[in-house]
Amino acid sequence: MTNDNAISLGTADIIEILKALPHRYPFLMIDRIVNMRGDESAIGIKNVTANEPQFLGHFPGNPVFPGVLLVEGMAQTAGAICIFATKMDGPKNVFFMTIDKAKFRKPVTPGDTVEYHVTKIAHKRNMWWYRGEAKVGGVVVAEAEVGAMLSPR
Repeated sequence: MTNDNAISLGTADIIEILKALPHRYPFLMIDRIVNMRGDESAIGIKNVTANEPQFLGHFPGNPVFPGVLLVEGMAQTAGAICIFATKMDGPKNVFFMTIDKAKFRKPVTPGDTVEYHVTKIAHKRNMWWYRGEAKVGGVVVAEAEVGAMLSPR
């Protein structure tokens, strides 16, 4: 991960994300993070593929990426940048605390690349709140405000 300070834009590949987050397939909803500015903001990237398990039942013959997983992708992006910014040692737990103002605007389907744009709203001790927008091709497909707490495992 490259992130010298909050002004430079950092990135994290899948290897760095796996070191930071406890999530694993099939529940890891981000493949890469770009444009990290400390814990202030970032863009998480998710490449949606047809072979993901949620498409077996959501919906056969008309695969639609579940909206709740879009919100989870926002939260994972936010959680990862908090972990990177705080430089916590060892494995971390990321606990979802709140989901507010969630809206789903357009369906996401296999072949889409989702960008999770997250921006910090507030931070107190080991808790953070973010505003997130999921975009495909620059168009907002979902949005929400999420809150989470970090702790060592």
